[in-house]
Amino acid sequence: MTAEPVLTARNVSIEYEVDPPVKAVRNVSLTLNRGEILGLAGESGCGKTTLAYGLNRLLKAPALMTSGEITFHDRSGADIDIIGLEAEQLRAFRWDKISMVFQGAMNSLNPVISVKDQIFDIFDTHRPGMSKREKKERAEELLQLVGVDPNRLTSFPHELSGGMRQRMMIAMALSLDPQVMIMDEPTTALDVVVQRGIIREIMRLREKLGFAVIFITHDLPMLIEISDRIAVMLQGQIVEQGTAAEIYHTPQHEYTKRLLSSFPSLRGERGDFVRTGSQVSQEQVR
Repeated sequence: MTAEPVLTARNVSIEYEVDPPVKAVRNVSLTLNRGEILGLAGESGCGKTTLAYGLNRLLKAPALMTSGEITFHDRSGADIDIIGLEAEQLRAFRWDKISMVFQGAMNSLNPVISVKDQIFDIFDTHRPGMSKREKKERAEELLQLVGVDPNRLTSFPHELSGGMRQRMMIAMALSLDPQVMIMDEPTTALDVVVQRGIIREIMRLREKLGFAVIFITHDLPMLIEISDRIAVMLQGQIVEQGTAAEIYHTPQHEYTKRLLSSFPSLRGERGDFVRTGSQVSQEQVR
């Protein structure tokens, strides 16, 4: 089956206008196909989050997109120039076409407003014609989708666990049935069991609803497990792209190889780690 693009970025560059200027994203091009998971991997500070904000027109001063084109290919057949959208057009575009789960999302909920009111606010802004009953039914459906008891709608964020708050943020990102979801390290600060549950939920929802995902993380082994394709980012540039299998079995760039080798294997010879000053060396147990 031929891949059908849903989001295309060409030669995107983003700079922080400080003294001296910082070139955070340098001439990046990528394509997200409809229904796929595109993993974006790289170390902290390499420009992953800045690129994600640029794709969704969420950059704030001193960040500035200095060049590039970003096109959304709507399922209706229309191509939307995201860079050219005016303020009101952009406001209608976000959440409806592209939604985002932000880094540290479980702390993004307003602590003094109930979950129901925060979900209703999305409908009030983007679907003003919905009745109160329709909003309640949709909100309950969203919570069921992400595996949360609909009775939790009346809860406040402090009454929810970290994993439940993260699921609430995913539910809100899905509220308008977007075609693309950008997820910026959605499992950060969660324990490994909860992380696994969140990942399974994302995979299940992608299969059920058909949206495409840009999944941003420094955890390359996890991306190899869940992604269709992976882009590896270093110092503001994408240095390698390929399928998950290609990245795992035949990495081409030295940085990709270093990323893969930085994670310990579950098999192999046992070793002792000896700390010498600020360095750590390994002595094989014989």
